[in-house]
Amino acid sequence: MTLQWTAVALFLYMEMGILCLLCLPFISAKRWQSIFTFRIWSPVAHFSNRVFLTMIIILIVLFLDAVREVRKYSVKNLGTDAKLLPNMHDHMHMKLFRAQRNLYISGFAVFLWLVMKRVVTLINQLASVSGTTIALQAQAENANKTAQKYLEDNELLKKTLMEGTGDKATAEGMELLRKEVEKLKDELKTSEEALKKSECDADGLKKQTDGLAREYDRLLQEHRELQNVQSPVNKKED
Repeated sequence: MTLQWTAVALFLYMEMGILCLLCLPFISAKRWQSIFTFRIWSPVAHFSNRVFLTMIIILIVLFLDAVREVRKYSVKNLGTDAKLLPNMHDHMHMKLFRAQRNLYISGFAVFLWLVMKRVVTLINQLASVSGTTIALQAQAENANKTAQKYLEDNELLKKTLMEGTGDKATAEGMELLRKEVEKLKDELKTSEEALKKSECDADGLKKQTDGLAREYDRLLQEHRELQNVQSPVNKKED
């Protein structure tokens, strides 16, 4: 293998190793997100999109070069030189085998690079959704505690009204009701703010879901196109 195809093969093995690490079940999405946010990645974060596009362009160029080589050495009619040189037939098959190997290496490298990019994005989004879910659960627990406290205050109010007599009972009852109304106003304001935040989070998740669906359809379309490019080559070999 030449130097460039050795580099592509090593890059393919690196992609496979990273994907295997990302798929480990005992490492949570929150842990991966904390790893992705290390300070060592900050200098590269500004150029991540450029690096991604650059690698895609390089791999696609190498893929197209491999397709050209496969078509070049897939010619069945070798001409009169094949009769004069007995080893030319074997040499052409060796060239064809190397071209096909380079084609598969570059094709899978392009595909796994796209998959790895999408997996990292999905892990970050899953970690964000998990954090939002934890916050919503905490809000629900606080709401349950508040409701329980209200029940206790209502029981205390009923008990005070039943035990008191005359103006004293009325004054104590009104005071408790006033405090209860103030608490309810504060809780209502907090609930409205939490509801607005939840609606904003839901809209953001919906937009992210729609974007993921479109990106997934695009990846499937690119994968079909790669398969369609490889299919004529395999038919010529047969």
